[in-house]
Amino acid sequence: MRLLALLFAALLSLAATTITNTPPAVAQTLSPPTLAPLVRRVAPAVVSIAIKGRIAMEQNPLFNDPFFRQFFGIPQGPIEREIQAAGSGVIIDPREGLIVTNAHVVEHADQIAVTLADGRQLMARKLGADPESDVALIQVPVGGLATIPMGNANALQVGDYVIAIGNPFGIGQTVTHGIISAVRRSGIGDDSRENFLQTDAAINPGNSGGALVDMNGTLVGINTMIIGPSGANVGIGFAIPVNTVRRVVDQLLRRHTAARGHWR
Repeated sequence: MRLLALLFAALLSLAATTITNTPPAVAQTLSPPTLAPLVRRVAPAVVSIAIKGRIAMEQNPLFNDPFFRQFFGIPQGPIEREIQAAGSGVIIDPREGLIVTNAHVVEHADQIAVTLADGRQLMARKLGADPESDVALIQVPVGGLATIPMGNANALQVGDYVIAIGNPFGIGQTVTHGIISAVRRSGIGDDSRENFLQTDAAINPGNSGGALVDMNGTLVGINTMIIGPSGANVGIGFAIPVNTVRRVVDQLLRRHTAARGHWR
């Protein structure tokens, strides 16, 4: 009986120790995964861009006849129409107010309005643009802005996680998440442009000029175009590698234009 009593006491002690040392429930110790800290760090450096401008309208060849124009009271010169468009940009020099965007975003702009992440709206001027690489540089007249450090797009691998930040359809700053789907894509759109990053992070009209950011919080690309039957996102978007952007921006700062060549 004494032996049984000792064995029973030992079992009770073991059970108590097991209960005491049982780790808390996993749900109580692990936080759900989130990209919120990364987004808070980089999103203030991405701006929304609204442009106003004028473009020449295609017209009937009869309009080239001076007599026809005079008879119908059509003024001389090309017929133009006003346009408004939305895009995105990334602050790359917070002290000088330098913002990189796509050349096609500001191509026809007479006025460029930049809305910062904190809601401030500023008028910008275009410093230079390179249509072949689709990179443009604009400037706002304030300093002390946020920025994103530039990374190295050459180090990216297919499968790396990225986030895209921009102004789709002009609705305001929006963040999407995906992976690098391919690197060094060429022959997309204008054959003179090459070496695109491909991503499945949702990119839509208005995202042009926005940021593609890696998980280290560095800028790896400038979003530029999509492929889709409806003109909206179907998971095939393209960004200009930041290495290309850096080279073009350096030339735009020096001479307001970029030397030709293959941007690799």
